[in-house]
Amino acid sequence: MDNERRKGMKPVPDNFEELLNEAQLCTLRSIGRFGWQLHFMRRPLFQEVVTVLISREGDKCAVLEANGRINEQVDLDIRDCTPAPELMKKITG
Repeated sequence: MDNERRKGMKPVPDNFEELLNEAQLCTLRSIGRFGWQLHFMRRPLFQEVVTVLISREGDKCAVLEANGRINEQVDLDIRDCTPAPELMKKITG
């Protein structure tokens, strides 16, 4: 049985800028200097998009809130905090 629900959707869509508001985009640009990256976006039906960030080391995950704040104290049910291969290339150069 296939448990993958994404069905071909990329973890970070090409149009992610369209899914984030100005506060989130500003924060994303700022924290990028400290190695944080956009890891994936959950897009549940009829709910707000959940934007998940990952630290440079891959040891911390956080949610980028709608007001632009970073919330490291969230209860996320994710498989792990290992970055996707394309994001690892960006992180490690």
